Amino acid sequence: MTPAGALALKLILTPVLVGGASLAGRRWGSGVGGWLIGMPFTSAPIAFFLALDPGPRFAAGAAAGIMAGTASQAAFCLAYSWVAQRSGWAASLAAAAIAFAAATIVLDTFILPAPAFFVVTIVVLVVSLFLMPGQATRSARQVDFPRWDIPARMFVATAFVVALTTAAPLLGPRLAGLLAPFPLYATVLAAFAHRIQGPASAVGVLRGLLFGLFAFASFFLVLALLLPNGIVFAFISAIVCALLVQAASLLVGRRLGLA
Repeated sequence: MTPAGALALKLILTPVLVGGASLAGRRWGSGVGGWLIGMPFTSAPIAFFLALDPGPRFAAGAAAGIMAGTASQAAFCLAYSWVAQRSGWAASLAAAAIAFAAATIVLDTFILPAPAFFVVTIVVLVVSLFLMPGQATRSARQVDFPRWDIPARMFVATAFVVALTTAAPLLGPRLAGLLAPFPLYATVLAAFAHRIQGPASAVGVLRGLLFGLFAFASFFLVLALLLPNGIVFAFISAIVCALLVQAASLLVGRRLGLA
């Protein structure tokens, strides 16, 4: 694919994915919206474009880093949720971003085989779910989103994908992978929910995200293992695996009353 073709694909695919996820999240509520964004709507395009250029082996290394970055997202969720109990959305978001950055720095110092890091990631997600603040009664008030909300989300996500894939050769596959899963979409959802509906709604978004991250981690484990054998086969396998895990995580979350 030519550079112009790859850029065109980035500019079309990313906003379509993020816009569609935004509408679905509005339809079924904050918890399900958070669960839905566990799917790699921004990170998967990044991995795909890296597989096209610089190549599948580079993308496999980045996929392993993205999978490890799931733990950074868990740190983001915990920090935002606990700070939100006493502070507004801006302070909560600042604390969450610091937690994500700190976790990323720590993760960048550890090198483990992808399957071993996957096990660590699953343990982190399970522990994080139990460490989240207790559920409170949430207001059923309808959120009145401004008209520019979804276009703004689409623009920010697209800009992030373009910027990161452009900088990836300079960052290296692992650091690029660790930075890729920064929860941009969760940031927007949680901050809006917090500001308009209160902290309990924001915590609902982030608890749902934690359930969705099981599929996220599974997706990138499959990519890390299979990308050297072919781009199409790896992505089809990863998508099927992620969809199965995502469905299972929703069922478990609903049974436990946590998603």
